[in-house]
Amino acid sequence: MKKLTLAVAGSLFMFAGSVQAADLVAGQAAFEKFACASCHGADAKTSSLPTYPILAGQHADYLEHALRAYKRGQAGMPASANVRNNAVMGAMATPLSNADIENISAWLASLPSPLSTSK
Repeated sequence: MKKLTLAVAGSLFMFAGSVQAADLVAGQAAFEKFACASCHGADAKTSSLPTYPILAGQHADYLEHALRAYKRGQAGMPASANVRNNAVMGAMATPLSNADIENISAWLASLPSPLSTSK
């Protein structure tokens, strides 16, 4: 039992060490590099059109999910793969690496935002 406990603890420690925290500086750089500001604004809350969403302050996990769904949609995966089909966002999301997606999402989530919940 003691060996099993040590093995599980060691596995968890190795897994935790392999998970990297998102890099906010890299996220901002990727946001700029991939021209996200051209539609969503340099501050990610002043979009060029009112139909484009405010990204600043949005939940990072939601943004990650959305970007991955756009990539799946652009790749032609079936609807059962949880895709989002949008020609513009699909093309914008396709060149993003997993690290880019995580970093951009974390940076956007860290920004001040008009998004709030009324109490």
